Amino acid sequence: MKITHHWLEEFSPNVGASAELAAQLTVAGLEVESLAPAAPPFTGVVVGEVLACARHPNAERLSVCEVTTDGADRLQIVCGAPNVRAGLKVAVAKVGARLPGEVAIKRAKLRGVESQGMLCSARELGIGSEHDGILELPPEFEIGRDVRAALDLDDTVIEVNATPNRGDCMSVFGIARDHAATRRRRLHYAAKPVPPEHAHAIPVELAAPEACPVFVGRLIQGIRVDARTPLWLRERLRRVGINPISPIVDVTNYVMLDSGQPMHAYDAARLAAPITVRFASAGEPLELLNEATLALTDDCLVIADRNGPIGLAGIMGGRGSAIADGTTDVFLEAAHFTPQSIAGRARRLGLLTDAAQRFERGVDPELPRRAIERATALLLEICGGRPGPLTEARAAGATAPARVRLRRRRLERLLGTSIPDEEVRELLAAIGDRVEAIGEGWEIGVPSHRFDIAIEADLIEEVARLRGFDRIPEHPAVAPQLAGDASEQRVSAERALGVLIDRGYHEAITYSFVDPTIQRALFPARAALALANPISAELAEMRVSLWPGLLQAGRENARRQQPRIRLVETGRKFLLDAGALQEVETLGGLASGTRWPEQWGIAREPVDFYDVKADVDAVFALTGDVRAIRYEPAELDCLHPGRTARLWRGDRPVGWLGELHPRLVKQFGWVSAPWLFEIETELGLTSNISKYNAISIYPRLRRDLAIVVDESVSAAQLRDAVAASAAGLLADFVVFDVYRGPGIDSGRKSVALGLILQDSSRTLTDVDADAVVTAVVARLRDVFSATIRDQ
Repeated sequence: MKITHHWLEEFSPNVGASAELAAQLTVAGLEVESLAPAAPPFTGVVVGEVLACARHPNAERLSVCEVTTDGADRLQIVCGAPNVRAGLKVAVAKVGARLPGEVAIKRAKLRGVESQGMLCSARELGIGSEHDGILELPPEFEIGRDVRAALDLDDTVIEVNATPNRGDCMSVFGIARDHAATRRRRLHYAAKPVPPEHAHAIPVELAAPEACPVFVGRLIQGIRVDARTPLWLRERLRRVGINPISPIVDVTNYVMLDSGQPMHAYDAARLAAPITVRFASAGEPLELLNEATLALTDDCLVIADRNGPIGLAGIMGGRGSAIADGTTDVFLEAAHFTPQSIAGRARRLGLLTDAAQRFERGVDPELPRRAIERATALLLEICGGRPGPLTEARAAGATAPARVRLRRRRLERLLGTSIPDEEVRELLAAIGDRVEAIGEGWEIGVPSHRFDIAIEADLIEEVARLRGFDRIPEHPAVAPQLAGDASEQRVSAERALGVLIDRGYHEAITYSFVDPTIQRALFPARAALALANPISAELAEMRVSLWPGLLQAGRENARRQQPRIRLVETGRKFLLDAGALQEVETLGGLASGTRWPEQWGIAREPVDFYDVKADVDAVFALTGDVRAIRYEPAELDCLHPGRTARLWRGDRPVGWLGELHPRLVKQFGWVSAPWLFEIETELGLTSNISKYNAISIYPRLRRDLAIVVDESVSAAQLRDAVAASAAGLLADFVVFDVYRGPGIDSGRKSVALGLILQDSSRTLTDVDADAVVTAVVARLRDVFSATIRDQ
């Protein structure tokens, strides 16, 4: 979340420079992701007042204004803003001023009338996107004061990444409170009670006290409909990334950012009392503020009136009771919803709101009353009105305090250092209530806002964090060294990756969670494990292959004009077999683009099946038995028919290789089709144990054959048949030519084979070689109807 330096200093003064504060927060566990100025640099802009305003003699949409910046001078400035008028306090860029974007203000003539400066809009000063009028400054601003000082623009926006267990740090006050604890001080969020001016109240009932143990509300009547959010509040919201909407909504947003308590405002005239907090009935409809209509499930907590749901508790309000332009009576809500009642619902419904984010992490159950008082005071100051009494519904034992013990010896053992008792007590007192010394250590009352403190280890973490992890001395660890198992029967993932990286691949690491839409397009018939509580709709299923992640990564590289893409990944795929989950270790890869890196000496050629097959064979070569791998034509929904091979090792399938289906090439936005491969490593990369074989001292003989076989006969089938016929004399086998054309019947092909023969005990003769060739020819004729090519 975003906060500002000066806003935080309202709670914890003298925190130092922004960079120093960022370093302190990061060391304390609240990582600061960025520091940014609240406004871009500009100079020469001061507060001025429009004394008179007349229409431009030569332009209907321009006005000629008389402006003063010190009470004595009179500047003539031509302005085109529709909201300029006499008596308005404005931001005046005088001649010589420099605005964001290196815009220099000079004396100029507009349609024949001299202009001695410019009246600035928020966008021209870099502090907003509005450009439909000039920036209207509060009437109490002093004429002549520098606008940067008047608007406190020399501030710093600090973006803090609070960890999921620190819901108490999802506000400016929460971060200030945690920072103060590092300096061994405690802060409390104070809000002065607002006395009621009428007795009307809307009753509240807790029908689900286990999900909503605290609900506080207040009815405010007679709010002015013409009120505007003051500039200081709009500026604070802008700096932390929230667009101002209306005074009522802006106040609830401001109090949430300020205190950490999400709030909601209802148009009281559109409510039918009483208000009830309950679980929805299955199928119950609710139209939300974003105009979406939901059919609720029975685990959704709702705020309801007599007519039905008026809001999705802790997530988003309903459209039927929303604040409108003519709203004069407002019912404010501040409640405590337990994390268990909110967690998962917002993601499931696609509603990731600021309120849901806070309630999922945990909001202080003691905060609603103070938040209501703070919001009431702000609304009365901005919009007027008459507040009623607080309506508070509270379940028995809603905020029962917990106590946790910390043992002195356990603290020393886990941190590896001894900390003086008094220092430990001071640190615990900075975060907890009623720290008491007991015989073996201390007992602390856990404050209601610290949902992350439940056991002794949590307190040890807090002591180390607040004291400073850098103050824990380093000691060499002493532990027995246990050698891990190393097997020669399997090729490690590191070796397989190393081979492919040497061949030009880059290792990728993608999510095990994938987009169901992409996975369904690739594998429509495979069952996938759906996540009960996904991070997002795009990461809602466990992958059944590494290809969805590799295709997304490859596509992003292709969009960035990478001409040659080679990606490889090792990881698990998750298969459902008769309802049982199997986790399969897999090596997957993607190749796209040109065969070789671009150079002048080689023509640009696209990568093809045999290029990728060579890469896969290099991996299988690590097993010492690459000849055991067979590539057989096959079909898979996501791969191109006729350009797909199933990988077999013996009688077991171990992987796939093929080109992405043309339909998916178009659907996924690829310019050229990528090639994909996948190997199940447990079966495919089992390694043969090395055995010693003496090198034959006798020479080799070679015999070449040219045979004609059907197109369907593969090289692997020919190799197996030749090896079976060679009586153990075949030392090597090569295919050195394939011919199709004149002289060869349609549906047939000529394959030229090289047979390298060798014996380990004697020198082979021509008679031995001829006998092998005769046996090979006979077997090829019998098995494949092969004929010797005679031309």
